[in-house]
Amino acid sequence: MAYKIAIIVGSLREGSINRKVARSICALRNDNLDCSMIDIGDLPLYNQDLDSSPPEQWQRFRQQIAEADGVLFCSPEYNRGIPGVLKNAIDVGSRPYGQSVFDKKPGAIVTASPGSIGGFGANHQIRQACVFLNMPVMQQPEAYLGHVSDDSFEESGCLKDGPVKKIITGLAHAFHDWVDMIHRSRQLLAEDSAHRSQQRTKEHA
Repeated sequence: MAYKIAIIVGSLREGSINRKVARSICALRNDNLDCSMIDIGDLPLYNQDLDSSPPEQWQRFRQQIAEADGVLFCSPEYNRGIPGVLKNAIDVGSRPYGQSVFDKKPGAIVTASPGSIGGFGANHQIRQACVFLNMPVMQQPEAYLGHVSDDSFEESGCLKDGPVKKIITGLAHAFHDWVDMIHRSRQLLAEDSAHRSQQRTKEHA
């Protein structure tokens, strides 16, 4: 089964290495992950005053996330934290309060950087936000990809053979299995609940 995955990239640069990493993940599992890059560069800054009449860009973004089976965050780290454009997208999707489109969406987080720590700080700030968003986020394998540069990719934009591609290949398979497990578990729980309800109805008939 191909699950619909919304990919949110925390960089607006077209040649972003995180955007290329995201595309590589999709290419590695295009049989099981139906990926879509979600544009966040045009989202007006979140302002609660606009909740009663949200901008069209907010509505489009919220609908795209709501329709997805899972969310993949791929982001650089800016000043040891989440890029502002990504934090704004998270805020837009999480509001109005109680109507978050991220609620219960299985997710995964990948951060890549030319530096040695691979966006560790941003990765964990995104994880912290996901806790409040009530998103079951894949814990393993962790993906702090260091020493990633334009030379890490082929002309097609996909990763060259090597250690980084090996990590991403494992992550792509694990993410599909994670999304599949979350959705199948919920289905089984719903069926079990319905079965118990039917049994109680019969017992009191």
